[in-house]
Amino acid sequence: MAETWGSVFEPCRTSHLLKVSFFLLFFLFFPFLNPFSSAFAASFDGKSKGVVNLEAVNGSTGLDPNDMAMLLLFKLQLQDSSQSLSSWDVNVPVSNWTGVTRSNQTGRVTGLNLSRFNLSGQVHTCLCNLTFLETLVLSHNSLNSSIPSCLWKLWSLRTFDLSYNLFAGEIPNTFASISQLIELDLSHNMLSGEIPMWIGNFSMTLENLNLGFNSFHGDIPKSLLNLMSLKYLDLSHNNLIGNVGDFCQALVSLNLESNLLSGTLPCLYASRESLTVLNLANNSILGGIPTCISSLGSLTQLNLSHNELRYGISPRLVFSEKLCVLDLSYNELSGKIPSRIVEASEKSGLLLLDLSNNQFSGDIPVTITELKSLQALFLSYNLLVGEIPERIGNLTYLQVIDLSHNLLTGSIPVNIVGCFQLLALILNNNNLSGEIQPVLDALDSLKIFDIGNNMISGEIPLTLAGCKSLEVVDLSSNNLSGSLNDAITKWSNLKFLSLARNKFSGSLPSWLFTFQAIHTLDFSGNKFSGYIPDGNFNTSPNFYNGDARKTIPAVPSISARRLDVKLSLVADETSLSFNYNLTTTIGIDLSDNLLHGEIPEGLLGLNGLEYLNLSYNFLDGPVPGSLEKLQKLKALDLSHNSLSGHIPENITVLGNLTVLNLSYNCFSGVIPTKQGYSKFPGAFAGNPNLCMESSGNGCQKTFPVEPGKKFKEEMEEGPLSVWVYCISALVSFYVGVVALFCSSRARNYILQTKSLAD
Repeated sequence: MAETWGSVFEPCRTSHLLKVSFFLLFFLFFPFLNPFSSAFAASFDGKSKGVVNLEAVNGSTGLDPNDMAMLLLFKLQLQDSSQSLSSWDVNVPVSNWTGVTRSNQTGRVTGLNLSRFNLSGQVHTCLCNLTFLETLVLSHNSLNSSIPSCLWKLWSLRTFDLSYNLFAGEIPNTFASISQLIELDLSHNMLSGEIPMWIGNFSMTLENLNLGFNSFHGDIPKSLLNLMSLKYLDLSHNNLIGNVGDFCQALVSLNLESNLLSGTLPCLYASRESLTVLNLANNSILGGIPTCISSLGSLTQLNLSHNELRYGISPRLVFSEKLCVLDLSYNELSGKIPSRIVEASEKSGLLLLDLSNNQFSGDIPVTITELKSLQALFLSYNLLVGEIPERIGNLTYLQVIDLSHNLLTGSIPVNIVGCFQLLALILNNNNLSGEIQPVLDALDSLKIFDIGNNMISGEIPLTLAGCKSLEVVDLSSNNLSGSLNDAITKWSNLKFLSLARNKFSGSLPSWLFTFQAIHTLDFSGNKFSGYIPDGNFNTSPNFYNGDARKTIPAVPSISARRLDVKLSLVADETSLSFNYNLTTTIGIDLSDNLLHGEIPEGLLGLNGLEYLNLSYNFLDGPVPGSLEKLQKLKALDLSHNSLSGHIPENITVLGNLTVLNLSYNCFSGVIPTKQGYSKFPGAFAGNPNLCMESSGNGCQKTFPVEPGKKFKEEMEEGPLSVWVYCISALVSFYVGVVALFCSSRARNYILQTKSLAD
């Protein structure tokens, strides 16, 4: 170890003579380095013939001259630091030097906090000479390269924070000499290699270790399991393997999220009175949830989601009323949801309960409605049956209810309006029936209303105009009917609206395209009639400019949307912060209705559209010439209408177009091969007056089948043909055998052959 340290470069010695020598060289070099040459020139005494007046410098700044030189050299090595560190000047009192703390007795630098200073470049080794440093914080910058190995010389360091930078490489082994560290944070970098074995031995005072969001691999060092001073450990978002291990110290927080850890859950007995946060999400932990986990009496957050936990939850697994967050989602847990999750339900502080994406069955326990503090309830993607508890309205603090993708029956309880702070009501993909109750207008904070894929009937109540905060509305695949009323126009913040696959009728309203924030309109599979309304196409910036956020890749589909609802615990741990991310195609789908008339010119001028489907209607007339404006269009389907005229030549200039279907219309004329239409096979089928230009034969009227139809026909007609062939072959064989034995000549021949054989 001594040889390793001895090989480390030392920029300057601590003797007084070498201090002066270094300073002379530094100041001779400094006049050529702007913008500090003038400041340093002022530090020279003109009568001393070029010798630096150390007393003058120290007196003007109150800072040790050697430390001052190291800081200024550090500043010079950084990129674009002149603004953020402009106060670092020899003529400025040290009390105004941003981020610098010094000792009043010695003038030595004891603290350096440059967090969020927009610094970039490498960390110069001159920092290693600030040997009186107790705090070094360089977090939330863009510092790069490797961590200087000479930092072992900072003997007095207590807090060391390089988080949220671009450091790479391994943790220097020389760090093992910083024996008085209390906090070490190297998270959110690009560090790699194995976590050093000495990490649990080098400082017996280490309380906080954060190496999260790096690329460390290998096992968790056993030395960490026995570091008795350790209270906060974060190794999340790495590539660590092996078992979690049973830590022997009294931890307060343990975060091992997003690794490759396996094995079973440890009981963590040593932390049963101290542990408040346990996050083992997104690993490969097996087995069941041991009841000993409930002995962690101080636990406020437990996240075991995205693992391979299975079996039922024991009724003895009852948590303390201190628990705020319980997330067991994305496992293979089964059986019934326990009727008792926390002690003293009426006193429970549980804010978030997430049991989604498991295999729970049975009814939703009524006792869940006794969790008075609950703000988010996620039970989606299970096998739950029965009705939604009537008393769910007792949960007055609820912000999110997600019961989607279950087997629930009955109607939406009327007293759900008691959840007056509700922001998201997600009940899609169940077997719910009944009507949308007019009293739901009391949920005036509601942003997400998703009841798609149920059996709900009736009309959209006019009173829903009171839900003015709605942004995502999905009523698709139900039995809703009637015409569209003006209540929808009050949803001014609407981003997604789907009424697809219902029984709506009447004409499309003139306000259809007037929503300012709209991304997706899906009215397909209904009985809307009349004309597509013309005008008011200039109100949605998304339809005109698209959206900056990433949309769903591959072949666009108006129904392919992703809605991620997220709630995070605020700092005081008494409430949740609601957020959601909607990923959807920007488009319009009016297909499979009874619409007629021409396609409005303005509809094909919405250059932000990615998807447009007007198929299976009775539209006629030519395709408007404004089609070339749809530069972001990925899918266009105008099939099964009565459109006429020539195929617009400007379709091929749409560079993003991957799906085109103009089949089964009344188009006429010649399609030139040089336009590149060959990349859309079957796009023009079923147009008898249309032909494709051919080099040798003039004009070819035979088109490939309709896109997707050939595959469908093969799947539907192919097996039928095979069955017909097999049956006919068997019948023919049977008839032949019968005919053979019915012939007297054949019977005599067979008997004679048999007697000769005997």
